[in-house]
Amino acid sequence: METVELKVEMVGIHEKRLRKCLSKLKGVEKVEVDANSQKVAVSSYIHRNKILKAIRRSGLKADFWSAQNELLNAYATTYGAFRFSPYNSFF
Repeated sequence: METVELKVEMVGIHEKRLRKCLSKLKGVEKVEVDANSQKVAVSSYIHRNKILKAIRRSGLKADFWSAQNELLNAYATTYGAFRFSPYNSFF
């Protein structure tokens, strides 16, 4: 059995659609969705490319999770509030 980690761009309502899409695949044992970091972990006997293809076929944007995604997520949670707020002043 292999665990595949994916980065999926989703909103709260997409989580249900994602679970439904993956549960239809034969060989999927477990699906874990972390909506805050947009990370999905799938434990299955299926090849990882078939899982990615099924998610993309359902209309969601997805890629394999990498160390770079982990760094970007940490940066966004740490500095995101400062970067996009019009009321912050660095003077």
